[in-house]
Amino acid sequence: MNELYAVILITLLAVISPGPDFAMITRNSYAFGRRAGLMSSLGIAFGVQVHVVYTALGIAAFITGSPAIFIVVKIAGAAYLIYLGVTTFITHSPTVPDEPVAKTISQWSAFKMGFLTNALNPKTMLFVIAVYTQVLHPFSPLHSYLYYGFFISAIHWLWFSLVAVFFSSSRLRDKLLQHRRVLDGVIGSALVALGASLLVPEAVLLM
Repeated sequence: MNELYAVILITLLAVISPGPDFAMITRNSYAFGRRAGLMSSLGIAFGVQVHVVYTALGIAAFITGSPAIFIVVKIAGAAYLIYLGVTTFITHSPTVPDEPVAKTISQWSAFKMGFLTNALNPKTMLFVIAVYTQVLHPFSPLHSYLYYGFFISAIHWLWFSLVAVFFSSSRLRDKLLQHRRVLDGVIGSALVALGASLLVPEAVLLM
């Protein structure tokens, strides 16, 4: 039971720290509404399970142990974050500065955005590996990995659902939409910067 408390505490501290998931949920919630934010939150929870499954199967150790494969994984994650950041700049932008225009996206698109943002994030993979290294031994049964993985996903889902509800509240959302162009620029820049931060170390290594 102490191990479970440790997993919950570590995950809470990690999940509330600002990152790609937070930026994406914030943007989807004020730009597209509560349903989009909640579906993106669910996508994040399912994205976590991708890391849980391949860590439980030992594939994560193979990836992190192979520099070439790990670089490919980081590049894929960085490319998606940069793509997300760029589309934040150019998609669904008001034609007039600060025009409070609210667009919508399908539930599947919102879910997919959350799923890919997390599933392609190599930092989440390293986090899951670190958690399992602390609470499980190499010969732990598969169900133990899945058991803790469920709690990690649940915490992600609960936290980002709260974020989605907060930023999609009608009063706050109306105010945010009045300055949507500025906010989209800030969040788009943050996503591009986060993606670039994954690429810089690899570029240095390749020089």
